Amino acid sequence: MITKQTVLTSDAEQPAGPYSQALKIGNQVYISGQIGVDPATGNLVPGGGVAEAEQVMKNLTAVLAACGCTFANVVKATIYLRDFEILYPPVNQIYERYLVQPYPVRTTIGVTHLADGASVEIDLIANLEDVA
Repeated sequence: MITKQTVLTSDAEQPAGPYSQALKIGNQVYISGQIGVDPATGNLVPGGGVAEAEQVMKNLTAVLAACGCTFANVVKATIYLRDFEILYPPVNQIYERYLVQPYPVRTTIGVTHLADGASVEIDLIANLEDVA
C-alpha cells in the first residue's frame, strides 16, 4: 500500500487554506503552487514580478529539500504569470538558473489573478528515485 505523507517546512510560504504545502505519495512529490511570499514576514516580497519569481524559486528549493530532493528531481512544472508578455522572459531566465538538464516538462499559463495579488506562481511534481 502506498502511503500519503504531508510535508511542511517553515522555510517557504505556509498554506493559506485547506491544502498541503507538499505531499509525498510513493516516489512522487507534489508541491502546491508557491508565490513570492517571504516566509519570515508572511508577505509578498517588494519589487514586483521579478523579485517575486526569485522568492518563488527560493520557496520551492526549501520545499524540495524538506521532501528530500532538489530541482534535479523535478519532472513537471506549471508556471502562472499575471502579465505574460512582460514577465515571461525574466521569469524564464530565473527559472532556468535553478533547473538542470534534461529540463522537466513545463506549462506556462497567463492568468488574470493569483492569490494575494501575486504576479507569479509555480507548482512542481518531482520523483524521488535517482534520475539521470
